[in-house]
Amino acid sequence: MFWRQIPIFLALIFIPFAAQAQGISLLKPSVMGSTRGGLLLASVPSGEGGQSGASLFAGRIGTSLFAPRIMTEPESPPVTQSIVGTDVERIRYLIGIAESRRDGYDAVQHGAKVRPEKRPTEMTIREIYAWIKDTPRQPHAIGRYQFIPATLKRLVNVLGLPPDTRFTPAVQDRLGDVLLAEAGLHDFREGKLSRRAFMNNLAKIWAGLPNDSGKSHYHGYAGNKASMTWSRFEAEMSRIFPS
Repeated sequence: MFWRQIPIFLALIFIPFAAQAQGISLLKPSVMGSTRGGLLLASVPSGEGGQSGASLFAGRIGTSLFAPRIMTEPESPPVTQSIVGTDVERIRYLIGIAESRRDGYDAVQHGAKVRPEKRPTEMTIREIYAWIKDTPRQPHAIGRYQFIPATLKRLVNVLGLPPDTRFTPAVQDRLGDVLLAEAGLHDFREGKLSRRAFMNNLAKIWAGLPNDSGKSHYHGYAGNKASMTWSRFEAEMSRIFPS
């Protein structure tokens, strides 16, 4: 008689727990589809270990079996696959990856302790000159192509730009194109200069690009070093100029 009562006894125990479990099911749409409070979408507070975003180890940075990810400059995708345009536009983009990947046309050399009050693209040439004059003894490389003061002034004179010209992306591109011509772009297009020689010439202008030694032409000078490998540089240039 006792054995016949066991199933009834177990059912009485199980039913309340089963009913409660339905309310917190991991398969409940409100949990799986939610980004707030979901069991699998706990977020790590920004600033802890330099990371933020979805994590199964929220609040346990110090004891997680997985070391916190150090936020670094991400490896960029193959640049010539991410844009379309002329060969000049693609070279500009490649230089931008090497020189000013994060801020682009609004980049200011990271060593400048006193930065401009406005974004570079909102400044006029006159205002940039004033910033350079008022902040001596610090780096002043500015813009997508990281123009240093002497080069900037020379290029502005070459193009005959008025002082009140705004330092827009289009103006920066025009200034950069003068440097591309000086590096031998036209001779390269006409077959009078090899691709390797042209690349080495570019590296003499932009310290973030490597020469065929694999290092910046200015390696070690004022902390300069190449920000991409020679093999990466060569691969991207071969995509722009297949031969």
